[in-house]
Amino acid sequence: MNTAHPTAGGGRPSRLPVLSDDRVRLRAFRAEDLALIVEASADSLIPLITTVPSSSDRWAARAYLTRQARRLSTGAGYSFAIADAGDRAVGQIGLWPRRDDPGRAGIGYWLAASARGQGYAGAAVRLVVDWAWTIASIDRLELFIEPSNAASIAVAEATGFAREGLLRSWMRIGDTRRDMLVYSLIRGQSESGPEIAPPLSARATSPKS
Repeated sequence: MNTAHPTAGGGRPSRLPVLSDDRVRLRAFRAEDLALIVEASADSLIPLITTVPSSSDRWAARAYLTRQARRLSTGAGYSFAIADAGDRAVGQIGLWPRRDDPGRAGIGYWLAASARGQGYAGAAVRLVVDWAWTIASIDRLELFIEPSNAASIAVAEATGFAREGLLRSWMRIGDTRRDMLVYSLIRGQSESGPEIAPPLSARATSPKS
């Protein structure tokens, strides 16, 4: 179920919708989601690839929630809390249209360690993909994933993204530049389109949300 959403100039939504299925609910972050941010701050990777604080300081966690609320008004994109069927926040997912090319948009997400392996990531990506195609300006969706992140590769392939190739030394994570696989979905093309690169035994990285 997707709630209706007013649009701004150019057909882009001016409010964050609520997107849901029988597994997850994507909604705006709320003050009561603070515990999720505190949990995520203890993760070894999440603070390196997002703006989740690297300490469990509650003021820093509140500042993170405030930043997510401002993503839409500043034109940065759309940041959703991923909530379970009981509306408990378990992660974050964002849709990030490029400022220099609004026809392209990246999707990035993270889940708290306690919420992994339960199908939340795949459900959240499917909901965001379906909603993204209601935004007329978007023609291409992208995921960037470390080659070692088998779980996110599985999510990308299960949700119809096609692997395009390997971007060498693409993104700095901590003190190290990392390779990234790039996956895409193109408006109007079959979700089961051919995979361009051969499978690798191989996290989707989120923009600095």
